[in-house]
This record gives sequence, C-alpha cells and structure tokens, in this order.
Amino acid sequence: MGSRFQVLKLTDAAAERVREIVGNSAKPVLGLRVGIKKGGCAGMEYDMSLVEEAKPGDDVIDDKGVKIFIEPSAALFLLGTEMDHEVTKFRSGFVFRNPNEVSACGCGESVSLKEADAEAFAAQG
Repeated sequence: MGSRFQVLKLTDAAAERVREIVGNSAKPVLGLRVGIKKGGCAGMEYDMSLVEEAKPGDDVIDDKGVKIFIEPSAALFLLGTEMDHEVTKFRSGFVFRNPNEVSACGCGESVSLKEADAEAFAAQG
C-alpha cells in the first residue's frame, strides 16, 4: 500500500485538551483511543478511552504533540473527521465534525454514520 492518509485531524484546542487529560492521568498513558460503539438514540456513539498499551491494528495519529489511537473497526467511519474541543456556556467536550455523519440525535450525543469511500477520499487529498 502507498502512503497512508490521516484518518482524523485535530484542532489545536483538541490537542491541548488531550495533552491535559494524558498529563493528569494517574497511570502512565500513551494517548487517547477513539472508536465508535453502538448506542444512543441515533444508533452510534463516539467512544474515547486512555491508552496504556497500543493494540494490534490501531491506526496511530501523532499530531500536534499528542497520540490518537483509532480502533480498526472505526477507521472508515472516522475518515475525514476533524476532532475539536469546545467550551460553551452549557457544556465542555470533544466535538467531531464528521463528513460520514448521516444524522444526529437532538442531544448531540449519538449519530448515524456511513462508511467512507476510502478510495474517493484518497483521490481528494
């Protein structure tokens, strides 16, 4: 396979928040794992956890001084996604701007996703 493209991009705010989370962990961690799990009223939810050890098949994104580990089963659902961190009057948290999102529930906690066309994405950039 030729050069790989980055599945997920981080904003500066997201990278800063990941740095804070990793730095404040009680145990030594490598970074943050991002995946997709079934749940919520729209069918899928973004799933995040601290990574103590890389798993075989993880796609590792080393960007802006932090490491994001993408679960293999989530890669095609996350392709082209921008991960941001927002603080508003009512909430603070990670936000995913995902071109594969078909719909989202009213509370924004769950989404409906389609798999990306990896070949079309590679041809774009």
